[in-house]
Amino acid sequence: MSSSPSPATLVVVGAGPRATGLLERVAANMPELWDGVRELRVHLVDPHPPGPGRIWRHEQSALLRMNSMAEDVTMFTDESSTIDGPVQPGPSLAEWAAQFSGRSPRHAPYAEPTDPDVLAELRTLDGADFPTRRAQSAYLDWVFRRALAQLPPTVTVEWHPTTATSVTGPPDGPQQVHLADRATPLTADLVVLAQGHLGSTPAAAYRDHAAFAHRHGRFHLPPEFSADADLSALRPGEHVILRGFGLAFIDLMALLTEGRGGSYRTEADGTLTYLPSGREPVLHVGSRRGVPYHSKTRYRLQGPRPPLPRHFGPEAVDALVAEGRPLDLRRDVWPLMAKEIGFGHYHELFHAHPERTALPWPDFVAVYDRLGWYDAEMAALVAGAVPDPVDRLDFEVLDRPLDGLAFPTPDAFQEHLRDHIARDVARREDPAFSADLGAFLALLSVYGQLPRLVAAGRLTARSVAEQLDGWWHGFFSFLASGPPGFRLRQLLALSRAGIVRFLGAGVRIGTDESTGTFTATGPTVPGHTLHATALVEAYLPGPSLAHTEDPLLRNLYREGALAEEVIADPTRTHRSGLLAVSPTDGRVIDPSLGGPHPRRIALGAPTNSRAVAAFARPRTNAPAFRQNDAVARALLRALSATEPVTATPPVDGRPLRV
Repeated sequence: MSSSPSPATLVVVGAGPRATGLLERVAANMPELWDGVRELRVHLVDPHPPGPGRIWRHEQSALLRMNSMAEDVTMFTDESSTIDGPVQPGPSLAEWAAQFSGRSPRHAPYAEPTDPDVLAELRTLDGADFPTRRAQSAYLDWVFRRALAQLPPTVTVEWHPTTATSVTGPPDGPQQVHLADRATPLTADLVVLAQGHLGSTPAAAYRDHAAFAHRHGRFHLPPEFSADADLSALRPGEHVILRGFGLAFIDLMALLTEGRGGSYRTEADGTLTYLPSGREPVLHVGSRRGVPYHSKTRYRLQGPRPPLPRHFGPEAVDALVAEGRPLDLRRDVWPLMAKEIGFGHYHELFHAHPERTALPWPDFVAVYDRLGWYDAEMAALVAGAVPDPVDRLDFEVLDRPLDGLAFPTPDAFQEHLRDHIARDVARREDPAFSADLGAFLALLSVYGQLPRLVAAGRLTARSVAEQLDGWWHGFFSFLASGPPGFRLRQLLALSRAGIVRFLGAGVRIGTDESTGTFTATGPTVPGHTLHATALVEAYLPGPSLAHTEDPLLRNLYREGALAEEVIADPTRTHRSGLLAVSPTDGRVIDPSLGGPHPRRIALGAPTNSRAVAAFARPRTNAPAFRQNDAVARALLRALSATEPVTATPPVDGRPLRV
């Protein structure tokens, strides 16, 4: 007499977009890799709702927005995805939202968001709009419920709204996932760590500033997720230094102005005027570059999509690795990356705006393909084929726009930077400059190839520390991950109103014990020192296993059961703060085993896979989707081959059904 096999059990720590994407790939691959008879029990552990998770939870300010257009956000694979599992397309955020206004058929499982403000937003959302984070939260909730609906009846999913504190168990036996405030752990065949972006306790430099603030009764905020930051102690009219000019600053700017009752009036010429509430502090912002991230483009390609990758794809990466020598990113790799980005830029320029070029595209690209980016012949080719310098791509000028500039007074610099920002917004909203979007798409393609190069282990420690995780990450974000144009128009209005003041590039933060103030100086306005009673580090916490606030990772790290990525060469050792995982299947590197742990997998932001973004622009062969598919297939194969563990006793989880 035959009996049904015992269930397999999977515990996923974290239930945000990364876990949702993994679950979608598990559902997609089950028809091929699961026998359809054995039961699979999936336990999700996260104090925040499945789908959005913490970062994209509904319970955050309605002022906070995405920095992507609605049509550029998807959680689904498509024809560009190079994966072993089945491609299962799904709607972008814009396509999903269109159902609520009757502009598209309904997407199952259909349910209207319960928040009337979110529903009203979705009903009017255009593909070129920048949605609120609450709208994205509703989309991620639906993606999660769709993944549930696509799982076969033999799969059950249970949500435990709590925190996982540790994982124990032998590498060849069941794993125990211990939960906060509960005596009974979850017992699993395999455990996936998908906690997403994590906070960390302040490093030594921030602790010094915190101690100074405490000593003098001042305010200090170390790197923090903007939606979680407590800004209530900042007083109206108080002078605040914000170090960082990226997306975290933009969020803080909104929370400290509109969030305190201010508003904007649109004038007859289209400019904005800020109407203060009187509750705002005065924000003094500076950074390494001293300028905000470039505005996101708000137009579509005018010509055909560039065929990417062309100069920095798998073959180019393989050729670099095959050289068998240490690679310096800026010397050996960046010229190929730059050439790829340049190809995307000039492909769009020549196809969409041929009147601004002096050569036929076939003639230009035939020469372009055989030259190096920094060859003198390349500069001559571009100068001859692209008459107007405004249409040429110069990365060095883009990277440091304030280099070599100095201003006699702070007011003179305010005027200069307002003009810089206004010109950037105008360019990024003018389809005549759609070549910038071609470069953006090539940037995404380049970004998707780098994890393979890193996994090969050929980059020097200095390259990873200073160039990949340092310069390149910042440069990519500066060019490709900036705010919507309306945010920069608001910034201009705040500057004209005197609520925001610009400090410039290379800002240096100090302290003055005699006055009990923080100070800011820099080369942009030589000789000028700003004194302020508050300091805000306006950027996200960096990865740090040694300082992580996540109790599970912290405990495993202290026990020596996982490893920080360490890259060493004869001249340097670099500790990245990232969790080391196997590049092929995401298994956690366990130092006590001398290699990957057979039953513990990690993916996403805290890991050295560097495939961080959990959702992506459609048709970009997103690295996260490739990783999700590979891990899902490895999980299903491993669970199929694993002897079943003892059934997990009930622990007050919430069974999830659509």
